[in-house]
Amino acid sequence: MVYLSGIVFRPVFNRVLNQKRAKLGAVRTWLAHVEKRLRWRAAMKNPILSFPEMKLHLGSVRKTFLKFGALCLGLSPGLLFSGPAVAQTFTEFEAPGAGTAAFQGTVAISINTSGVIAGEYYDSTGVSHGFVRTAAGDITSFEASGAGTASGQGTFSGAINTAGTIAGNYSDSKDAHHGFVRTADGAITTFTVSGSGTASGQGTSCCGINSSGTVSGFYIDKKGVSHGFVRTSKGAITEYNVTGAGTASGQGTRGGGINNAGTVAGYYVDATDVLHGFVRTTAGAVTTYDLPKVGTTGTDEDTGAAGIDNAGTITGFYVDSSGVPIAFVRTAAGVITTFNVSGATETFAEGINTSGAVVGNYLDSSSASRGYLRSSSGAITTFDAPGSGTTEGTGTFVYGINSAETTVGLYFESGGPFHAFLRTK
Repeated sequence: MVYLSGIVFRPVFNRVLNQKRAKLGAVRTWLAHVEKRLRWRAAMKNPILSFPEMKLHLGSVRKTFLKFGALCLGLSPGLLFSGPAVAQTFTEFEAPGAGTAAFQGTVAISINTSGVIAGEYYDSTGVSHGFVRTAAGDITSFEASGAGTASGQGTFSGAINTAGTIAGNYSDSKDAHHGFVRTADGAITTFTVSGSGTASGQGTSCCGINSSGTVSGFYIDKKGVSHGFVRTSKGAITEYNVTGAGTASGQGTRGGGINNAGTVAGYYVDATDVLHGFVRTTAGAVTTYDLPKVGTTGTDEDTGAAGIDNAGTITGFYVDSSGVPIAFVRTAAGVITTFNVSGATETFAEGINTSGAVVGNYLDSSSASRGYLRSSSGAITTFDAPGSGTTEGTGTFVYGINSAETTVGLYFESGGPFHAFLRTK
């Protein structure tokens, strides 16, 4: 199986963010969540947006979001919910210790073939903690050694592979980031790529892990420039930069999802702050690409990859010349298909499974977020977790999918905490 953190994301902080945090106080917990879940979405001059600016992908920040977006229990009764043309079972769950106020709660991020879920929860003080949930519903929380204990800091879970190994990140007391790998038996190995900066908003971020335990990600150096890396299960790290990547702060190369062949899907930011997609083989060969403009010549403004399956098919989204996010899939042969959910004002892809099924989110006419699943043949099923909000900036957010097309994510209402969910067909 192939998984992406990423939500890559993502996921780090900088001076601008810190200035905004001073004014936004309680938003810090949400920012930490955004940092880890949306990391892949932007090469970004600034690691993450404040909640009012980002508006959970709202149209007013379509372009800004891509440029300045973020990086890399007890079980309640399942609810039977009838969705569009498909019977669905939603199970809500909360991690023990999760806070119950706004910007607190439980977030499910990725799920493997066995139904084991990796995620994180935010406690009543705004600190993040990792957790793993078995298919039977048993939840174990964990902390990476060295994780900070202030609001917005802590341990951020990420991608999980078939063996149950999790690749994630933690932020220290100075808001610098470090990677970790946690095996199914609970052993945690932390690491920081050589050259990583140590200041707030710098450091190492993990974005994906494959079945052999090879991790893909990026690090931000002391100048604010990003560089891609892959790390084997033995700990050997290879760093790389895509030709054409910029060398100023907020620019550079960001590795994302990785498949079982060791092929990485990512993006880079050039010297003019434009995002471009890339594919890197295990031998180090890199192919770059951009989405073609719709109905015109040239290419659209920004291209970002979200995940890659074992056949080499990539999913992601791009921002067109009108500032509208549109999802896409790109085959290993380079054939690109773009798509929008019917009735959506904006469509985002979040992940892809081994059969090429894509999950993601879209905004409806009220600017509420809703989930969707797109089969490899192109059929789209939309859904909402029961209890999710229907107003601007609320709703259902889907992050992970496994080979059985079981999906995980979160939902929340205005002013409420995050609730994790598991959706099965």
